[in-house]
Amino acid sequence: MTLLDAQQYDDSRDRRRTKILIIAIVAGLLLAWMGYHLRNYSERHAADEFFAALQKQNLEAAFAAWNQDPNWKQHPEKYSKYSYAEFDQDWGPSGEWGIIKSYSIDCSYSSGSGVIVQAAVNGRTKRAYVWVDKSDKTLHFSPDEIECGNWWGWMTE
Repeated sequence: MTLLDAQQYDDSRDRRRTKILIIAIVAGLLLAWMGYHLRNYSERHAADEFFAALQKQNLEAAFAAWNQDPNWKQHPEKYSKYSYAEFDQDWGPSGEWGIIKSYSIDCSYSSGSGVIVQAAVNGRTKRAYVWVDKSDKTLHFSPDEIECGNWWGWMTE
């Protein structure tokens, strides 16, 4: 075959290759963004379980979610540092937040060995902050507060 007998150039093959490359790059960027954005999903879920139990006014289930121990009644001495009675004072109807009728998990921030989760409770402007330990998903009072920001902060959180 000589140069004059070569096949005609087929630009559809190059267009198809370019489309596949663009789709792969966009999909890779989307997956990377989702992975980064959902990195605290399990910690946010633990906080969501806690606040959902409080909303149902089930303090025993909330205490179990707080300690990640559904059988906490079998060994209450294990929780002598923060007992159920203290928990009831803090999160029960007479606590700072009162009866929790509504809540929403606003944002989270990974910091060291845990994640700070911000929640809006009962539509109040003051937010609740809980610290979720990454290793065992137990909840604690957060030592710090975080600012969620605007939509750009949500996208880059």
